[in-house]
Amino acid sequence: MFDFFKKKNRETILMAPFEGEIVDITTVRDAMFSQKLLGDGVAVIPSNNRAVAPCDGKISSIFPTNHAFGIITKEGLEILVHIGIDTVTLKGKGFKRIKEAGTIVKKGETIIEIDIDYIKSMGKDTITPLVITNMEKVENMNKSYENRQETLKIILNK
Repeated sequence: MFDFFKKKNRETILMAPFEGEIVDITTVRDAMFSQKLLGDGVAVIPSNNRAVAPCDGKISSIFPTNHAFGIITKEGLEILVHIGIDTVTLKGKGFKRIKEAGTIVKKGETIIEIDIDYIKSMGKDTITPLVITNMEKVENMNKSYENRQETLKIILNK
């Protein structure tokens, strides 16, 4: 009845999907990401083998080759995690799916496990973009390159 008095939470905080060095998305050696053609965000150079959910949400899709997945938050923010550059050519080798599309996940839950050594041995860059693909919902985005738990602080439009 009095929903109009409730303050709508407009802040969403994303964590990096891997442990590792967090870098500016413009440093990714793929124009789709560096030129922000798919959206804005950051990238992480993984130092471990577990790609985790960057936030609470629903896995909207996992590519058949397991190299990328999407999550949608309850506020409708669409997030893409793309593991490595040109890793689709590995046809799933080096990637193990832990969760399925349609699954509700909590921040930090493992979605994909990777064989980081295999991916590197195949000459692929493991840098992993974390991208907001529906930037029209974003009023403001603060990026942190130091704090994995709060890599992106996003204020949603009213």
